[in-house]
Amino acid sequence: MSTPTRNWTPTHGAPYRSVPYRPERLPAGESLTRAAELRERMDRRRTVRQFSADPVPEQVVKDAIACAATAPSGAHQQPWTFVLVKDEQTRRRIREAAEEEERISYGGRLGEEWLAALRPLGTDEVKPHLTDAPHLIVVFQQRYWLGEDGARHKHYYVDESVGIAVGMLLSALHLSGLAALVHTPSPMRFLQEVLGRPANEKAFAVIPVGYPAEDCRVPDLVRKSLDQVMVEI
Repeated sequence: MSTPTRNWTPTHGAPYRSVPYRPERLPAGESLTRAAELRERMDRRRTVRQFSADPVPEQVVKDAIACAATAPSGAHQQPWTFVLVKDEQTRRRIREAAEEEERISYGGRLGEEWLAALRPLGTDEVKPHLTDAPHLIVVFQQRYWLGEDGARHKHYYVDESVGIAVGMLLSALHLSGLAALVHTPSPMRFLQEVLGRPANEKAFAVIPVGYPAEDCRVPDLVRKSLDQVMVEI
């Protein structure tokens, strides 16, 4: 069942208004069970670079984007645009442009320290995931927005806001049974041109989405333990 929505309009300068918020409070036992199950499921998430060309339910991808769009943002300005790219020719253009930049990067632009950090991941300048995966989600951050009078208005905490949204997007895709990859070709200016985005938008990430290929392999990596990432005071 879809949640009723209101059309969003800019709230810049509007007075503060509030509405009641009464979320369900779960019994402690159920909360513990859900948290443990979620932790286990998320621990199985892996970044995938070998995708099947099999189609995926498009509505699943759209629902994941809708989940990402619920992310908190600076001043609730929601400074993001998600471009869902299905067209094969457009995905091919993106791959060609990305690989051109990546050849320069892997050829020396990144520097040895960065290349050494990437070596355990087995990556190189060839990016088949950009055309093999049936969908690409290109995430843009909006540096500012235009009022009805054409005046520019600044967005706040844009990097942080869009980063949180991308994290929620990856979680939603994984929990819906799909695989994904965060690809950040550098520089990414070509994406604005290929996808015809306006001047206030800057590419943040390219996320191929689909099912893993039958022969998919991933790096043999170990995540930090909870004790290594959490400090209790």
